[in-house]
Amino acid sequence: MVSMTRAVFGELPLGGGTVEKFQLQSDLLKVDIISWGCSITAVEVKGRQEKASDVVLACFGAVVGRVANRIAKGTFTLGGKEYHLAINNGPNSLHGGLKRFDKVLWTPQVLSNGVQFSHISPDGEEGYPGELKVWVTYTLDGGELVVNYRAQASQTTPVNLTNHSYFNLAEADAFLPVDEALIPTGDVAPVQGTAFDLRKPVELGKYLQEFCMDDFDHNFCLNESKEKHFCVRVYHGTRSIHWCPGVQFYMGNFLNCTLKGKSGAIYPKHSSFYLETQNWPLSSCAKYNHTTWFKFSVV
Repeated sequence: MVSMTRAVFGELPLGGGTVEKFQLQSDLLKVDIISWGCSITAVEVKGRQEKASDVVLACFGAVVGRVANRIAKGTFTLGGKEYHLAINNGPNSLHGGLKRFDKVLWTPQVLSNGVQFSHISPDGEEGYPGELKVWVTYTLDGGELVVNYRAQASQTTPVNLTNHSYFNLAEADAFLPVDEALIPTGDVAPVQGTAFDLRKPVELGKYLQEFCMDDFDHNFCLNESKEKHFCVRVYHGTRSIHWCPGVQFYMGNFLNCTLKGKSGAIYPKHSSFYLETQNWPLSSCAKYNHTTWFKFSVV
């Protein structure tokens, strides 16, 4: 049984609209989502002795797009035409550009077990071709948070949506090497014998020291399947998270104690991680449909 409450979260400046908060609750989970950026702001997981713990950082859990991750030099070629995107990450375009999906007010629709948000990105926004209609649906099923992304374009355009939640709490045989600007080189490298072989559980802090690494910010290539399948498992204390063809793994390397979160919390380097499930960039007029299941349990 899923219950939901709906409340005003705040007002945008200059009459930009009302931001609403939706709280979904099952026997095991309580999830807060706001309509600004279609953002997850809290995920409370019921643990041992019925004690609930919030496992996400504030401020980060928005939907990003049109294309998650980096596009080198903000350019791509499609149908023989070169497109130039808004630059917002050094020389590159990151997570959709300047006016990304995390910087817009989404339209909500209440469902029986969750809430659906919709947004229309006009033709040419941030340099992308075609009008893009997007729907993101959050539902609860016991200890699972299910996030479904759908999109439909008026013409061929890249689409790659994900949620940017940072979690504080192995199925990848290959990864994408990156250059100094964190742009994939175009190679697909096997993880065997490298620091990127996370197919067996490791303690990340010690693992980074062992391989003299500062951070992960890489895409891991998961074994292809059109069926729902296990991708990633993360353990922290008594909590665990179970996480499409690819998952971007990043450990909060830019966090430096200057950003304050919920209840005045300070976020130091490596105080959280994120796992962005994502597809290979899609260029198609067909419908885009992508679902991620976050399963929380006590071990």
